[in-house]
Amino acid sequence: MGVIVVTGIPGVGKTTVMKKAAEGMDIQFVTFGTIMVEIAKEMGIVKDRDGMRKLTLEQQKSLQIKSAEKVASMGNVILDTHCTVKTPKGYMPGLPEWVIKKINPTSIVIVEADPEEIYNRRANDPTRNRDPDTREEIHEHQQINRSVAMAYAALTGSTVKIVFNHDNKLENAVKQAVPVLK
Repeated sequence: MGVIVVTGIPGVGKTTVMKKAAEGMDIQFVTFGTIMVEIAKEMGIVKDRDGMRKLTLEQQKSLQIKSAEKVASMGNVILDTHCTVKTPKGYMPGLPEWVIKKINPTSIVIVEADPEEIYNRRANDPTRNRDPDTREEIHEHQQINRSVAMAYAALTGSTVKIVFNHDNKLENAVKQAVPVLK
């Protein structure tokens, strides 16, 4: 199986879907940002996750490469990460070329839902401080993710699978995701 990248915009439920899909399988579930923080701590350049924002671009790139190499060496892994990151200046790739090539995924799973569903999930989740995107912006972000995921696939020869996680239909989403994990 190798590395499966799972991605989706905040509030879509990517972690919930993929953890449930992987139940009972010999697959590690890891988050790219957590691996980056762990490596940065080992290197002594941060004390906690908040310190990551203060690193130079060179330090960030070095950490991304080290993290990608670690993930690639882990065997069967579901890598939870963001395909793109929405910033005030526009979208940026969550897995730049120097990262996606090292990870070399066998498949990229994009978890999606209707923009209205994501909008409502975000509005009703008091545990998170998410961007106040409109339904149109949520739709746009999902379309950008599709485009970027296909570019990642072109760089690595991986496949792209879109899994729909509609409200109260978790089992349907899991059924869509399971074949990618086998």
